[in-house]
Amino acid sequence: MSDSTATRATTDAASADSTQSGVAITLDKVTKVYPGQETPAVDDFSMSVRPGELVMFVGPSGCGKTTTMKMINRIIEPSSGSIAIDGRDVLSLNPNELRRHIGYVIQQIGLFPHMTIAENIAVVPRLLGWSKQKIADRVDELLQTVQLDPGTFAARYPKQLSGGQQQRVGVARALAADPPVMLMDEPFGATDPITREKLQAEFLRLQESIGKTIIFVTHDFDEAIRLGDRIAVLSDRSQIEQFDTPANILSGPANDYVRSFIGQGAALKRLALIPVTDAKLKAASGASGVPSVPVEASLRDALDALVLAGVPAIDVVDGDGRAVGAVSVEAISEVLGAELPGVPPAGA
Repeated sequence: MSDSTATRATTDAASADSTQSGVAITLDKVTKVYPGQETPAVDDFSMSVRPGELVMFVGPSGCGKTTTMKMINRIIEPSSGSIAIDGRDVLSLNPNELRRHIGYVIQQIGLFPHMTIAENIAVVPRLLGWSKQKIADRVDELLQTVQLDPGTFAARYPKQLSGGQQQRVGVARALAADPPVMLMDEPFGATDPITREKLQAEFLRLQESIGKTIIFVTHDFDEAIRLGDRIAVLSDRSQIEQFDTPANILSGPANDYVRSFIGQGAALKRLALIPVTDAKLKAASGASGVPSVPVEASLRDALDALVLAGVPAIDVVDGDGRAVGAVSVEAISEVLGAELPGVPPAGA
């Protein structure tokens, strides 16, 4: 694509509204060989990502997953192969223009300490020539989106925020110019477990509304399962050992390497992906004080509640607190067959 086309894309992005959805990404035989090294860091990597899809790259340190992601926005230049975003060859674009239309979130967050939160979020819109009013409106909108009150946080500086709050601002900044693509490099890795879980839940809620195409690098397989539409399990030189949905990888790992990433408790991890309503519910007890789980809960949530309560079944309730049925350990076991440890298959 020519530079004039890139300029036009810049103008279009500056006028885009917040309903812009993601676009397709295609990597074809992408290879990276660093000077002085005979072995490629990334070797012949090919992948197609669908518009609005959240794809997780998971693999051990040094396997090439971050290098592969960084070639998409050309922070690292590929040695060979092609990369296309929405059908456009990114290698023909001005790298700086390209990066202004790809959101980028890293573990270290990278907020500018001398800028307020509002100024940090406004960096790319200012580069794109947005008006002051449009930038101010967008900053307020994004702070509300990531659940930070603009009146409280816009004028603060990064050092006045907690780590979790800073990470939310990092996500807001990446979304500022409404990019169709986001690249995320272990964005929640530096947070404590409780904050990480909250950020993951908020991110899932956010993705439901924005529908961006996201490449998300992580070393945490449980995080990949929770967040990803599909997971690419990568080995040395970014070789794809399996690329599939979390449920399919858990139920049918391609090889021993993938099994090693899943670790113990694959059945329990699968339960976290299955809605409680997929189980065969029986009649609710209707009694007061009976333990319950909401209808939107997973079977893992239901199993946790059953174990903690020490009862044979718990009620499933809707948003108004009305019981719509009851789920038992046997019903959960039936969903997984005989894979639930310590629980015989239903009818056994």
